[in-house]
Amino acid sequence: MKIGIYGQFYHKNSEKYIQDILDALQKKNIEIVIEQNFLSIIKEHHDITHNFSEVETFNELDNSYDLFFSIGGDGTLLKAVTFVRDLDIPIVGINTGRLGFLATIQKEKISESINQILNEEYSISERSLLTIATQPDNNEITTLNFALNEVAVNRKNTTSMIKVETKVNDEYLTSYWSDGLIVATPTGSTGYSLSCGGPVIDPSTNSIVITPIAPHNLNARPLVIPDNSKISLKVSGREQSFLVSLDSRIATLENETTLLIEKAPFTIKLVQLAGDSFIKTLRKKLLWGEDKRN
Repeated sequence: MKIGIYGQFYHKNSEKYIQDILDALQKKNIEIVIEQNFLSIIKEHHDITHNFSEVETFNELDNSYDLFFSIGGDGTLLKAVTFVRDLDIPIVGINTGRLGFLATIQKEKISESINQILNEEYSISERSLLTIATQPDNNEITTLNFALNEVAVNRKNTTSMIKVETKVNDEYLTSYWSDGLIVATPTGSTGYSLSCGGPVIDPSTNSIVITPIAPHNLNARPLVIPDNSKISLKVSGREQSFLVSLDSRIATLENETTLLIEKAPFTIKLVQLAGDSFIKTLRKKLLWGEDKRN
């Protein structure tokens, strides 16, 4: 079995958990390949005693990998998606951060969880993505033109609102006067969209949600549409440019650029341990329905 490992080392005391992961995999004689920059960071921490003299590194993945371990929080997992792309490699999200809504494997149970995974005691949760194209083309987003959570447009260098002219399947929907607009997948419904008043959507649902950011239209509400819909956005405002983000990646586009957003032709596979579920994570991580009477 061949496993790729990626992380960003943003979290305090994560050295201990990385050591636990490496030890657990080494005991099973797993072929380990570590992302090059992550290995450089690991080597700077002398608390990790693993011998890296013969460990291979990668800058890009190929389809020879059986699993891909993302060590960190949800932000790290979103970055991990840019390595996996359309290769169908299942991602194991190990949470060494704070919330860990996507990275659900807890750092306190690393050895136990890895044994379950290596014994194939898990299921796969397939997650849809969004792709984006621009008219005219923009080279900043051509290479990584997909997002697991959301595509969002935001105002730039101004406190003034922007106008987001929105069409669905070539039919005019409305123009949102707001700080921006979020187009989110079901996976992304519990992220930025939720913070802006959007609904929670089960990841197995075939849908997309359009959520305005601080809208000045009193009748503007989040809208859930089928995920085979094609969305067109055109932004205008007092500034000459605006921001577009794909998960954590940001680019600047000129006003009047048309953004074309639709469901990606591939999915991301997240490893889900036996006994875990979206409902359980919702209840545990977001304190769903928390009430002292319960």
